[in-house]
Amino acid sequence: MADEMKVKDLERVVVRFSGDSGDGMQLAGNIFSNLSAVLGNDISTFPDYPAEIRAPQGTLSGVSGFQVHIGAKKVFTSGDKCDVLVAMNPAALKTNIQFTTPQSVIIIDSDSFTKKDLDKAQYTTNDPFKELNIHNQVIDAPISSMCKDSLKESGLDNKAALRSKNMFALGLVCWLFNRPLEHAMHMLQNKFSKKPSIAEANIKVLTDGYNYGHNTHATVSTYRVESKEKREKGFYTDVNGNLATSYGLVAAAEKAGLPLFLGSYPITPATDILHNLSKLKELGVITVQCEDEISGCCSAIGASFAGCLAATSTSGPGICLKSEAINLAVIAELPLVIINVQRGGPSTGLPTKSEQTDLLQAVYGRNGESPLVVIAATSPTNCFDSAFMAAKIALEHMTPVILLTDGYIANGSAAWKIPSMKDYPAIKPPYVTPEIQEGWKPYQRDLESLVRYWAIPGKEGFQHRLGGLEKDYDTSAISTDAANHQKMTITRQEKINYIANCIPEQEVLGDEDAELLIVGWGGTYGHLYSALEIMQGQGLKVALAHFQYISPLPKNAAEILKKYKKVVVAEQNMGQFATILRSKVPGLNVYQFNRVKGQPFNVLRLVEEFTKILEEK
Repeated sequence: MADEMKVKDLERVVVRFSGDSGDGMQLAGNIFSNLSAVLGNDISTFPDYPAEIRAPQGTLSGVSGFQVHIGAKKVFTSGDKCDVLVAMNPAALKTNIQFTTPQSVIIIDSDSFTKKDLDKAQYTTNDPFKELNIHNQVIDAPISSMCKDSLKESGLDNKAALRSKNMFALGLVCWLFNRPLEHAMHMLQNKFSKKPSIAEANIKVLTDGYNYGHNTHATVSTYRVESKEKREKGFYTDVNGNLATSYGLVAAAEKAGLPLFLGSYPITPATDILHNLSKLKELGVITVQCEDEISGCCSAIGASFAGCLAATSTSGPGICLKSEAINLAVIAELPLVIINVQRGGPSTGLPTKSEQTDLLQAVYGRNGESPLVVIAATSPTNCFDSAFMAAKIALEHMTPVILLTDGYIANGSAAWKIPSMKDYPAIKPPYVTPEIQEGWKPYQRDLESLVRYWAIPGKEGFQHRLGGLEKDYDTSAISTDAANHQKMTITRQEKINYIANCIPEQEVLGDEDAELLIVGWGGTYGHLYSALEIMQGQGLKVALAHFQYISPLPKNAAEILKKYKKVVVAEQNMGQFATILRSKVPGLNVYQFNRVKGQPFNVLRLVEEFTKILEEK
């Protein structure tokens, strides 16, 4: 009997949904992760999809995946390997078997494993499991035919019925982990609210998938991951990095009392920021989808001059195109937030994969001495705080700020406690005042912070022009004087250096007497922190300094880095942050761990490499 089946309690589990790009794996994964968050689990997700708009059905290049890590306690990554793999066709099995262990449960749609399907996925035999040397427990379910049977009286044709295959697989996974279906049903009703017949069909197939597992005893036991952490009281939601970034900009605009303007051009994986903000007109948000990256940035500069909190969003190739306009914002000393959701490069590269390869471009990638602020978000939820701080620094210090996220945290999601705005600091732009009107010049500055005062067009008595030509330090008129250019160059740099006094000092996690300091930045935080925890559990003395503020570095950065006997900088590039640290901290000798695969770090591989460094004589 079903109620006699064993139920095993687990601390955490990783499920990977995979199938053809048209199989709805992203939707199934999103619903399962949302359902888990509602039930109190901590979650971390990783959508992994191809760059092709629609590769030929059933081929290796068309496989789309969605991995979710759910835990009874806090989880920091989407997981190295999966405990359950849903493979809707032979191509999905072949490309995703690398993410399994010998103990992983594999769920397949046996109807999709015909000779034709195997040929499309380039198998050389008719036995994919023997060919791939798979000895795992396999739930071999005829998902396609059961979907057609389930919906034969719904009025849907076979093609439409097969679109619900993902829901059958989701129902089976919900049974496997003792997940009630009510919340999933509610999500489907909301998603298809304008198409109730489609919602009804998906809910029926979802239920049938659950019942299939229940009635056939598809495994010898089911599993349960019950939350064991008391969460801070409040309202929670599942949020990805792009959405959190959007909300962070809106929150900053509200704090500053300014309209938010986004000038942008669609590009993977940053486009959702434009989509998200375009839905918030009732909050005073203005969005413009421009004809190209250059006009996206230039329109934002115009909005900044006019008195808005101005932002522009893009990914790596778009930053190349925006660089000239960013330079204009640097020399005009206008506030501007530039969001770069990093992806694999160079050029078009790997547009749907994640890297950290734009760091040197962000810090130095413009002509002339062109200093600005660079911040890197560390997780999907941290994107909110990072966007808020990027806007605060831009507005209060009259400078462009580049906010670096990446495809992994932009598309990945986590449970997020919706914050209270009273817990966030005020944003006070350096507006001109009547007291300085007499003799005022556009580049007149605060003598301590070197920030120039901001005059919004239309304010009587403060008419002015800005531009891309060098200005005289005293008169603000165009100047080609050599000594003045030297002075203005130094002033712009010292203005950025001063911001180190206005950002938090760098924290170090782990052992105070650590023998190895792990250094990271940006979206790799979860993987590096997980490696730290494992190594500490093995009795090793290690610590982690994970940087959010890159330019300028926190005031205590050099002190921290010089304190430890061994320092390893781990990043998803060929050593860009290590290069910056060596240039900023003379005499610093660091080890490097560099991977550029378009995929997240593997935690166990990190532990292996860091342990070697630690034990090296």
